[in-house]
Amino acid sequence: MNLALIGDDDFLSPERVRLTGRRLEHLKTVLRATTGDRIPVGRVNGLMGHGQILSLTESEAELAVTLDQPAPPPLPLTLVLAMPRPKMFRRVLQTCAALGVKDLWLINSYKVEKSFWQTPWLSDENLQENLTLGLEQAKDTLMPTVHIRKLFKPFVEDELPALIAGKQALVAHPGTDRPCPTHLNQPALLCIGPEGGFTPYEVGKLAEAGCQGVHLGPRILRVETAVPVLVSRLFDACV
Repeated sequence: MNLALIGDDDFLSPERVRLTGRRLEHLKTVLRATTGDRIPVGRVNGLMGHGQILSLTESEAELAVTLDQPAPPPLPLTLVLAMPRPKMFRRVLQTCAALGVKDLWLINSYKVEKSFWQTPWLSDENLQENLTLGLEQAKDTLMPTVHIRKLFKPFVEDELPALIAGKQALVAHPGTDRPCPTHLNQPALLCIGPEGGFTPYEVGKLAEAGCQGVHLGPRILRVETAVPVLVSRLFDACV
């Protein structure tokens, strides 16, 4: 936790907050903080700054906070991601938040098993928790938005064209002719498939909607590896 993210419910007054639970435990066991110490803090979807610990007990910490710094700018990227395996989904969510992705669409694909959509990690509470962990790691406060679409064809035909408008639209797929571009200076939309990639039919539908196929070379990467590699290749701001 490189920044303690605080929400509206944490405020006792405009300049006082109370931390409990995971954040309190981190203060005590990892940071080994004591009364008087200052730690980085940030308000969800607001400014960042620091908090000075006024009191620290077994159940809570009270801080005086000064919030006077803007959050890092978000990436101008819409990320369309085939639903990953649950065992890696948490890590992918945290990585997306840490990299500055603010617009994330989880979609279905032929190679996405139906059971993936039953994972408890898709609950609002768990989504919020893992996005928060990613933001705290990167010292950011702007909470990403996650959209869930469980039907591939309706999404690609009815929603994707509007999302692509005004953006460079790409689909990462092994075997395509064009290497993934670098140093983009314009908004982009990037589609990343499941383990094993999109099917030829799905790649064709994405191309019909306006996405251009790109590759990362001959190596086949896991989704949890492909996401940071592709995003950091496209945008200098996330590295």
